[in-house]
Amino acid sequence: MTNAITDANADASVDGNWLVARRDAETGIEGLRAHFSGHAYDPHDHDDMLIGYTEQGVQRFQCHRALHTSVPGRAILIEPGALHDGHAPETAGFTYAMLYLPQTWVAHAAQRLDLPGLGGVEAAFGQTLVDDRALVESIRQAFLAIYGDEGRLARDQSLDRLLMLLGGQLRETLADAAHLNGSAAPPAIARVRDALHAHMDGNLGLDDLVQIAGIDRFRLTRLFQRAFGTSPHAYLVRLRLRAARRLLAAGRTPAQVAAEVGFADQSHLGRWFRRAYRMTPAAYRRMCTNVPD
Repeated sequence: MTNAITDANADASVDGNWLVARRDAETGIEGLRAHFSGHAYDPHDHDDMLIGYTEQGVQRFQCHRALHTSVPGRAILIEPGALHDGHAPETAGFTYAMLYLPQTWVAHAAQRLDLPGLGGVEAAFGQTLVDDRALVESIRQAFLAIYGDEGRLARDQSLDRLLMLLGGQLRETLADAAHLNGSAAPPAIARVRDALHAHMDGNLGLDDLVQIAGIDRFRLTRLFQRAFGTSPHAYLVRLRLRAARRLLAAGRTPAQVAAEVGFADQSHLGRWFRRAYRMTPAAYRRMCTNVPD
């Protein structure tokens, strides 16, 4: 059987933290398994849908402006674009496994399986943590098929089974999803958001945003925080990191990516990328493309 999986292994540190990620070349799905004690991730988000479970220990994280505590037996469901972080509240740390499902793949698979709502950008889960043994086992089987490179048939069947179960976890109304995604932001703040997207690679200052919004600095920052759960600068960093992942997966070098998305240089990209994803840009590119540095 041809191995279609490429790896990214983060170096084990002196405190015992480790991370191993693998990517299926055909689907673009990533499987990540990691162990952390203390701080794990800074707040960040993904273009992908994140589906996982805690293997060992206690895993705590902020998501949708609420604090969540996961233990073995709970499924973790995070929509694309949902801001989250991670840390271990107990000294033993935690081990977890996560699947990163690209939105394009989910959309195609949901259409094939007749699961309306799951494949759209408006998809939102009713709960971030779910106590459901069947769902956790389905995630585990799909993860093992990707992570263990068990072949296309095992991968396809386990992923279909997982998506069928995920279809039952969606919120009932699109209004809930719109609220979670910040689309109900006041017009002034929506203009600021749109400007950050349009000029992600630029060097906007707060005075520029004030002029765009037509309100003072204090009110702008407060309303933006209320709408999106983070400051304008942190939101901009998130945009750049998500774009960086896409470009690295397409084969761009870290230096090229840093310039294209607006980081000052490669080291600036590397610092933010490692804080959010616990691997270097070069390691992520290598995993996605199997091209050496």
